[in-house]
Amino acid sequence: MEKYDVVIAGGAVTGASIAWWLAGMAPALRILVVEPDPTYARSATALSVASVRSQFSNPVNVGISRFGVDFIRNFAERIGPEGEVPSLGLKENGYLFLTASESGKTVMQELAVMQRSLGASTEILGPDDLAARWPWMKVEDLVAGSFGPRDEGWFDNMGLLHGFRNASRARGVEYRQGRVTGVNLKGGGVESVTLQSGETICCGLFVNAAGTASGRVCAQAGLDLPVEPRKRTVFVIDAPNARHPEAPLIIDHSGIYLRPEHGQWITATVPEDDGPCDPDDWEPDHSQFEDLIWPRLYERSEGFDAVKVARLWVGHYDYNRLDQNAVLGLWPGTENFYIASGFSGHGLQQAPAVGRGMAELILTGRWQTLDLSPLGPDRIIAGRPFLERAIV
Repeated sequence: MEKYDVVIAGGAVTGASIAWWLAGMAPALRILVVEPDPTYARSATALSVASVRSQFSNPVNVGISRFGVDFIRNFAERIGPEGEVPSLGLKENGYLFLTASESGKTVMQELAVMQRSLGASTEILGPDDLAARWPWMKVEDLVAGSFGPRDEGWFDNMGLLHGFRNASRARGVEYRQGRVTGVNLKGGGVESVTLQSGETICCGLFVNAAGTASGRVCAQAGLDLPVEPRKRTVFVIDAPNARHPEAPLIIDHSGIYLRPEHGQWITATVPEDDGPCDPDDWEPDHSQFEDLIWPRLYERSEGFDAVKVARLWVGHYDYNRLDQNAVLGLWPGTENFYIASGFSGHGLQQAPAVGRGMAELILTGRWQTLDLSPLGPDRIIAGRPFLERAIV
């Protein structure tokens, strides 16, 4: 029977980051990453719109992304030539949150002070400032916008994954195609895992980074993790009267987001009947665009009068029902069952800091560089949400 010091379920960006950091900090460890689909075609990583921002309301999330954006910007230097990725092409157009209420403006102002204290560059803009900076935007309904002019934008999602994966393999991490179908406990610890192939692998410790399947993996160990797949349909649209490559990623108060993409736009919304989806449901919801998104785009700019959907795809979030924040750390009551899941759409930008933090916790027993304890699984057991003031 094979034995590894660490077995990680899930080889997309979170699992690969944890593996890379662990192998760098403790080169003697035998680390195995188990991934059901080495093409990653339907992983949250591959289907993400790959953005990064500092505009969160909880300082821990700001700190995670502050580290993340620096790592992403300097990826080739940080990961080394073994990553085989020369650049992640970070495009710093910024994030722009829009509000139509005075109370929303007050919250933006309060959060901007906290974000700037942690190194962010958040600016609060009034309607006149918004119109001057983006004259194509209709601002009559707006009270304010919160804008990050640097350290926010989008990047190469698969470059980040492949860089971590390539470099971790160069450090001796093994990757195996497979699916964890059994977590075998003895006392308070994971003794081994069983794969779909039937083979059993002994492990010193186990990390559940299985994304949308992480709730199922926890259930195999008798643990209740409120993480489930949620479907999101993303549209790439051509709008010939609205070519604004300088535009930021806009989070509109009407419930849509959009950003420029190679002369076109990416846009999406949260479906009105949002709920758990079947893991095998990859059917796009075509009606969302005409019924929900297009009218709101036109309300924001008349340039969206003529629009054609160029393509669309479906991605799944590993959605944390409790508070839509990551669940990170050693599961209480166990000796060696670690969790890194429930990112709810933020996993890509959080992967560099989460990988480092999880490696530090595993090797030293405590959070080191960043205190990620507010995101610990104890809050899941207690039913104590750790909420953002505005979920995006």
